[in-house]
Amino acid sequence: MLSLSNRISKIIATVFMGALSILFIFPLLWMVSSAFKFEKDVMRFPIEWIPSSINVVNNFKAVWMQNVPFAHIYLNSIKVAIIVTLISLIISTMAAYSFTKLKFRGRNLVFTILLALMIIPDQATLIPRFMLVRWMGLYDTHAAIILMSMFSIYFTFLLRQFMAGVSDEYMEAARIDGAGHLRTFTSIMLPLCRPVIATVAIIKFIWSWNDYQNPLIFLQSKSLYTIPLGMTLFRDDYTTNDAIMMMAAVSAIIPLLIVFIVLQKQVINGIALGGVKG
Repeated sequence: MLSLSNRISKIIATVFMGALSILFIFPLLWMVSSAFKFEKDVMRFPIEWIPSSINVVNNFKAVWMQNVPFAHIYLNSIKVAIIVTLISLIISTMAAYSFTKLKFRGRNLVFTILLALMIIPDQATLIPRFMLVRWMGLYDTHAAIILMSMFSIYFTFLLRQFMAGVSDEYMEAARIDGAGHLRTFTSIMLPLCRPVIATVAIIKFIWSWNDYQNPLIFLQSKSLYTIPLGMTLFRDDYTTNDAIMMMAAVSAIIPLLIVFIVLQKQVINGIALGGVKG
């Protein structure tokens, strides 16, 4: 049983964290509220959290049916984010399995070199990557963005650390049953790693969806723009209309919320499993 002082401390900590979380969510609530308002009501103080006059239809039409091809930009981002996430998961999980369960000469050395490469910032490799993309004939294509984003040393490291905690007895049992590495990887390792794979998928999808640097460098045609670049078009056309800008921002985060809602169960299970292992 907790003592009275411990209970009081726990209550105070819970109240403090709850108040802090509400404070952090205020900007999101203000953005959603502003997306439903007329422009003249957006900057009104005190803030009108529930608008008395709603202009959501006109704001929605301005985002989706006016000058900026938002629907096309939206599809571009969905295509790039999904492809990047899937390819990154395939490469990272296979690499992590190789570094964890396969025994080959120089395994630890190669992994150490990969970890050392993490200290190099992306900005330091922009020029050679740009030259490589131009040499390959992929400049101003979505393939360039996908190629530059489909491998992640960080996610390989994260998955490797999780796979290292999976008992080798599973591998040995599969080997006795005649399963090769491919069958062991797909039928045993991947199901056991679903929580961490879901976590990696969410993070990678968010990073790809919000990526501004790579599209800015490797894309030139506006027809290929993704959401971050598309938002700059809205800024140019609707600089003085915050309501429309907020509607565009709300529309931009909807896929992120959907991905999190779909995969949150696996993420929670992963957190719980990590807590049990710890």
